[in-house]
Amino acid sequence: MRYPQTFIDDLRRQADIVRVVQDYVALKKKGSNWMACCPFHKEKTPSFSVSPSKEIFYCFGCHKGGSVFNFVMEMERVSFPEAVKIIAEKSGMPLPKLQEDPRFEARQNERDEIIQLNTWALEWWQEHLEESSEAGFARQYLEQRQIELETQKLFRLGYCPDSWDALTFFLKRKGASQAQIERSGLVVKREEDGRIYDRFRGRLIFPVMDVQGRPIAFGARALNPDDTAKYINSPETAVYVKGRNLFGLNLTRDEIRRQEYAILVEGYLDLMIPYQQGIRNVVASLGTALTLEQVKLLGRFARKVLVNYDGDRAGVQAAKRAIEILLAEDFEVKVLVLPGNLDPDEFIRKFGGIEYQRRRGEALPHIQFVIDQAVRDRKLSNPAEKEAAINEVLPYVRAVRSKLQKREYFEIAMDTLRVGDQGLRRELWYSVRSGLAAGGSFEPRRVFDKPTVAEERLLELLFADKHVRQVILPRLSPEDYEELPTTDLFRAIISLDAAGTEPTFESVNALIPAESQATELLPMLLISEAPEAVEVDERLLFAERCISTLRLMKVCRRIDEVKAELADAQRANDEQEVAKLANEQIELERLKIALLPSAEVLQMVS
Repeated sequence: MRYPQTFIDDLRRQADIVRVVQDYVALKKKGSNWMACCPFHKEKTPSFSVSPSKEIFYCFGCHKGGSVFNFVMEMERVSFPEAVKIIAEKSGMPLPKLQEDPRFEARQNERDEIIQLNTWALEWWQEHLEESSEAGFARQYLEQRQIELETQKLFRLGYCPDSWDALTFFLKRKGASQAQIERSGLVVKREEDGRIYDRFRGRLIFPVMDVQGRPIAFGARALNPDDTAKYINSPETAVYVKGRNLFGLNLTRDEIRRQEYAILVEGYLDLMIPYQQGIRNVVASLGTALTLEQVKLLGRFARKVLVNYDGDRAGVQAAKRAIEILLAEDFEVKVLVLPGNLDPDEFIRKFGGIEYQRRRGEALPHIQFVIDQAVRDRKLSNPAEKEAAINEVLPYVRAVRSKLQKREYFEIAMDTLRVGDQGLRRELWYSVRSGLAAGGSFEPRRVFDKPTVAEERLLELLFADKHVRQVILPRLSPEDYEELPTTDLFRAIISLDAAGTEPTFESVNALIPAESQATELLPMLLISEAPEAVEVDERLLFAERCISTLRLMKVCRRIDEVKAELADAQRANDEQEVAKLANEQIELERLKIALLPSAEVLQMVS
């Protein structure tokens, strides 16, 4: 069952976003918008803005934004249907009868069933851990690992009896069907004879909760030394997809938001032991390589991360992979490597939480960590080893979005790696700026990591002015925007314009892929005021200059690439390639000169 879309649309129009937000935040009027200190992160200067005319909010500090539904979902930490109920009550609109949607109902019913079965199983396992004699080994293990009883209950640890079908019989007594039990992932079906048996038998259970605290999956640790697999985990189900959740986030999200940074660890105990010591801004990546979905989830609560993985070779490699993903999503990243290659669990049990906090304060900026790893076991006096170290470090400079930080990190890397030759430094900087790998080949990533001001201003004009859309959109070609972070926004505006539909938050958002960077940019662009102009002609001229600036940027980027490629060709004594690239460089310089007069907003590139 779901609410009719017509009701959702009416409620969106009827709900006064200013009045709803004022129930949570003290707003003050500023121009056509309302401002306040952001409720989602700590700040002293107001950067949280609400636009009643556009029916959206946006924080220029933490970059959260969206509709009144997004605001209530974030503040109340509720689902969309629950947010609808809250807003309807605040707006005095009676809720309509729910509509039937067979496909939606089937999916929702399956999710509800699995969560119910997981809840029953978890309660049963918790009882066994606390009371059964069979679970004595599990209790002894937790005591050895110094997991206190209060912590065990808080994280809802359990023990699954060492039986082929005890859980299955228990769930059937609770009313679950065989098909429901099989869909839950709590059992395994043997291919040879179709026999069903309990998946986690004889193991200590660590439940994985979603942000709302509902059990969606489980990790199970072996207690028998003869078991070949130390941990086994739930398979993917209707409620659980690997790589989309973070262990402990349901308990630590408020502290992460309060402190404005998260400590990222690998395993269950690496989170539970610090938490037990009062370190509450921790999340665990569930023992797997950090994924983009996990990073986006974490980004809802903080934009700074301290990576504290194991100090062994596998842990270092996992940390480096995590750094790349975090940098690509514009996180500020530090790395903590504990002495003796200890993980957080071992270190705190040995030295205590106060010493851990002291070490945490000495965490390295990501670039220093990467450089330290690159020069380990290498001699910079050896040209081949020095080149290998440089090639290992540069991708982590290239991944940084901020141009200022990227340049500073580059200079730190070059100084530390003893690259003194200015010509070589210029060549390497070209490769970093242009996205070229050391060998001259392109990395598969977007050209610009952050939208330039030219993009933002052009999009603001296109959103705000129908006449500008009518004149400017036909002049845009896919080559002007396809390699930009705002590609999905340009595509959406063009599609809506062709359909004769106004580009609002809802209409544009419906056309943007959920994983697109544009989902974060959209509320910021909509809430910004378009550049003021006395006449429409001035707006059109401004838009045309933005387009020229984007084209000029593309030409300048290609010039940088050609310079790097030309240097490679000259070192290789490839006269034919040198001549070809030299001619291309001349043509590009001519095109650059031709574009300069019309790109009078070049200073907007940042």
